[in-house]
Amino acid sequence: MEENDKRIKSSNTGGPVPPDQSNQSTDLAPIDYIRVVNLHLVKNNQRDAYAVLKQAAVVHPDDPYILSYYGSLQAIVDKKFRTGIENCMKAIVLFKKKSSANGRLYRYAVFYLNLGRAFLAGKKKKDAIGAFNKGLQYDNSNGALLKQLQGLGTRKKPPLPFLDRSNPINKVLGMMRHQEKRKGQR
Repeated sequence: MEENDKRIKSSNTGGPVPPDQSNQSTDLAPIDYIRVVNLHLVKNNQRDAYAVLKQAAVVHPDDPYILSYYGSLQAIVDKKFRTGIENCMKAIVLFKKKSSANGRLYRYAVFYLNLGRAFLAGKKKKDAIGAFNKGLQYDNSNGALLKQLQGLGTRKKPPLPFLDRSNPINKVLGMMRHQEKRKGQR
């Protein structure tokens, strides 16, 4: 009866009822957990989102969305980088197995966004950029992916592109170019 009351309350307010921390037997659907998580993330409250995901992972251990968000926040909040990245990758494999790709390719973007964030938390910038770009292949207008890439910035081309970036000549010329740019800003 109490669970039905929660469902009714949820439908009346237009949003999910946050899982009761004291009652581990809630039977919320995975999408309800994800909605609660996203509400916490919008408020930049990653710890509470992670707490909800811990509970959701127990109730729905094979849901790819929950596993993807869980892995991302596991790397960011708990600093369990390898496990978080592995969970994000496992979520992508699960999603491929559980759903037909027809008409749902754009949904892969979320999985690669979470994977990229886990890579960033683990200080793997190159892998993160690769994950974000892979996500853009599925949804090239995904604002969150574009924002992540923009925040990472892009490297300028080396002064002498025919030489390797690590070549001492390119390093010296690059430092000189940077110093000139700084002088111009003063």
